[in-house]
Amino acid sequence: MMLIKSWSTSSSKCCCLRRKLVGECRARTRCMLLLKEKALLQASVREEKKLLVENAKLKNDIEDLKRLLLEKQKSRAAVQAAAPVERTPSQGAPSVATAPPQKDGEGRRRRAARRGVKEERRAGAPGLAGPLGLAGDIEVDVSRLDVRVGRILMATRHPDADSLYVGEVDVGEETPRTLVSGLAKHVALEEMQGRMAVLLCNLRPSRMRGVLSQAMLLCAASPEKLEILGPPAGAAPGDRVTIPGFSGEPDRELNPKKRLWERTQTELRVDDRGVATYRGRALEVRGRGACRAQTMSSCAIK
Repeated sequence: MMLIKSWSTSSSKCCCLRRKLVGECRARTRCMLLLKEKALLQASVREEKKLLVENAKLKNDIEDLKRLLLEKQKSRAAVQAAAPVERTPSQGAPSVATAPPQKDGEGRRRRAARRGVKEERRAGAPGLAGPLGLAGDIEVDVSRLDVRVGRILMATRHPDADSLYVGEVDVGEETPRTLVSGLAKHVALEEMQGRMAVLLCNLRPSRMRGVLSQAMLLCAASPEKLEILGPPAGAAPGDRVTIPGFSGEPDRELNPKKRLWERTQTELRVDDRGVATYRGRALEVRGRGACRAQTMSSCAIK
């Protein structure tokens, strides 16, 4: 009996001790959590104070910059207001006109003179003629145009435009070029097939209603009619069309910003004999003859 009593007493003591230890562990855990929360709260407070200090500094910097800007604006306005003004002697003060306006006027006169020279060159002033006796040759060199003889291999109507033809043209290269032309209202479709023509081959390719055109037909043109220029007999696709007195090489591709074709095209005409000319000189294939319009004369070339 004594053993049983001692065992029950020790077991009750163990239980009490165990409960005490568990309680202490829970208390310590709560303390640790509280300490962590306190540390986080203190850190957030410190960060908040730091941000407030930085915000205050930024506000001060902004105010300083505003003051500097206002001072600059005031000083600039004062300088402009104090600029010298020319007065007449009748106002009781000598003239204070300065040299810069005179320089500006001189610069304007020089620019106007240069513009006048350029306009005279474009208009063909006789005193500015070049070595060939043709005014403006320095400005426009027609030999930079790549004009060739070509053969229209086939042509069909454009699927999206009634006034356009789409076809392929042989200009002496390995593969034919695609050609889009606005001749549907002027030339019958059957007359396009296999026809020899004169083409400009170094314009930048452009899309016409979704089809990329890689060359341009040269035509005799009047307000009512268009007619394809024809090369001389015996000319072959790829033969270059030249103009006497212009022996340069053509550009690989014309720069649209230079507008060389537009400046040259105004001087291209079909004369009264039906010969295609540039400033009175025939467009010709060397050793073959001149390019001509079939029936038209005394008209423009487009």
